[in-house]
Amino acid sequence: MATIYDVSVMAGVSLATVSRVMNNNTKVSDRTKQKVLDAMQTLGYRPNTIAQSLASNRSNSVGVLVSQLDGPFYGPMMTEIEAALRSANKHVIIAAGHSDEAQEKDSVEFLMSRGCDALILDVEAVSDDYLIELSKGPTPIVFINRYIESIKERCVYLENELGGFMATDYILSLGHTHVAYISGPLFKLDVRDRLKGHKRALAQYNVPFDEALYYESDFKEAGGSEAMEHFLSLNNPITAVVCANDQMASGAIAVCLEHGLSVPDDISFIGYDNIPFPQYISPKLSTVSNPIHEMGKMAARWVLQQVYNDQDIAVDSSFKPELFIRTSAKKVD
Repeated sequence: MATIYDVSVMAGVSLATVSRVMNNNTKVSDRTKQKVLDAMQTLGYRPNTIAQSLASNRSNSVGVLVSQLDGPFYGPMMTEIEAALRSANKHVIIAAGHSDEAQEKDSVEFLMSRGCDALILDVEAVSDDYLIELSKGPTPIVFINRYIESIKERCVYLENELGGFMATDYILSLGHTHVAYISGPLFKLDVRDRLKGHKRALAQYNVPFDEALYYESDFKEAGGSEAMEHFLSLNNPITAVVCANDQMASGAIAVCLEHGLSVPDDISFIGYDNIPFPQYISPKLSTVSNPIHEMGKMAARWVLQQVYNDQDIAVDSSFKPELFIRTSAKKVD
């Protein structure tokens, strides 16, 4: 079996140079790197990753905990995290918390037991106090889509209150005053922030918040359908619906069409997230952006900067939402 010494002899370089190539050190010239790689291929040499980890006290792996593995929202985030880390020769270990406190804690313990160099956590059910205590441990941790003032330097987040305000402000600017709101689950911080923004916009237009026109749902298409069926059963005509995410908006629009209502002629809609598929349905969904893929990339870059000492990259922790106006909302006649 070939050894690192055999590789150095065949390539005509030192053991240190071979080690730098294996660790993707940029101080090695492209020509020298190729000589080492060619020697490794010829000899069939495979680095002993366990030995490397023991020698460097690094596993070159990063744990990633997400709320769920399905749906159109988390895939782009995980893709960006994996791509950013793989470009630095690091690997990811993924676990899901399913927005459940016990499962989130169990997944954190699992990732830590794997010897990950750092953790990237998108968690919703565990408390701020738990995360603050976790951040005091030896494993560096960065949080996505979560803002905690005392550890804000570890948080990559979207200004969701502003996004909630922007969505409702746009609908109200079109002259709508009978506005329903479909919320996500209120135990989630981003949901509560979007609702705060919705209420702030209503207050600025002197439109009272009507509990009868509020429905707490689940961020799923079926939940949006259920909410819309509820609103249509009321003797309280509405002209617009603000949805806390695009998936619920899609389900709600489908119900309107099934009931013979025209969107936006009879009822206007706006969503939140700017996921891809509502851009291609008819009508095209107006929405507010939630750049979760960029937040994933920045969390990975935080790890590269803070854990792997790559000081040549910049990290932005705060993101502002953006309004995308399409064809699902119109002015009141």
